[in-house]
Amino acid sequence: MTKVLVTGASGFIGSALCRALLEAGFEVRAFHRPTSNLMLIKDLPLEHMVGDLSRPESIFQAMQGVQVVFHVAALMGGGRGDSGRHYTVTVEGTRNVLQAALECGVERVVHTSSAAALGVPPQIPGSQSAYLMNETHTWNYPAQRWPYAYAKYLAEMEVQAAVVRGLDVVILSPTLVIGAGDLYRQSRSVVVQVAQRRLPVVVEGGLNVISLTDTVAGHLAALQRGRRGERYLLAGQNLTVVNLFERIAASAGVAPPRTVLPATLVRSVAPIYALLENWLPLPVSASELYLAGRYFYYDAQKAKSELEWACCVEIDHAIHEALEWSREKGLLAQ
Repeated sequence: MTKVLVTGASGFIGSALCRALLEAGFEVRAFHRPTSNLMLIKDLPLEHMVGDLSRPESIFQAMQGVQVVFHVAALMGGGRGDSGRHYTVTVEGTRNVLQAALECGVERVVHTSSAAALGVPPQIPGSQSAYLMNETHTWNYPAQRWPYAYAKYLAEMEVQAAVVRGLDVVILSPTLVIGAGDLYRQSRSVVVQVAQRRLPVVVEGGLNVISLTDTVAGHLAALQRGRRGERYLLAGQNLTVVNLFERIAASAGVAPPRTVLPATLVRSVAPIYALLENWLPLPVSASELYLAGRYFYYDAQKAKSELEWACCVEIDHAIHEALEWSREKGLLAQ
């Protein structure tokens, strides 16, 4: 039986991946911090390994006897001044994982990156165009304005360096993932915020949204059919922000925000907003305000062709699953 190590196993994607791997017949070892909330994996028949991405010896120990590694762990969000933490956790942590995999003779690593690592679409902000980003796009944005995404980009550079050194690694780049179990990002989840009517206005722009189920399926497909050193976008539906909010509100049974703010106005207040986000419970980040008016639309043809992967879950269904899970866990009022 193939033994698999999953970093970030207690998180949103990591926990769902653990469940899918067990169902597929793999022996799963879950790597998580001692302080991690284990709600999402406490009922799963897997082996727990406690450690930290900043402690290489704990990663090395966790990889003993492992054939496959899914590196899903990363630092989410983060406000002003958090670029150092992003580098430590996401970039140096990835470097530590890859080094341990090389030393332990791991056969394949599947690295969970993000579509954000591709940078921003080359279009005039505020104009909706048909431009679709794909895997050939590369970083083209000020790092300090989007530290999470820039760290993801740098982590991919670590992957490519490890590939040159002989490690078999495949990169996956999901877009905005929606589904049941978004535990750590609950308070900043767009689904919950719209359902709680915490976002009274909406801004111009567009997003690509994918279900958690399809994201996990992409990981299993990459393990079997991904090409070494290649990056694959896991992208679902391209939607305007207005349409996404309307879908969430309809599923939650609330009125959607009706006021659409001009992107230029929203971007103009981003520098002031950035000074406040670490001190006030604000519903969005300054990074998101700087990106207002852009249409983050993606083309997943490469993954569909090479990985034989397809999006099977409608976004409305994924939104419903996210809302129902949040209600069941008492994280969202009925």
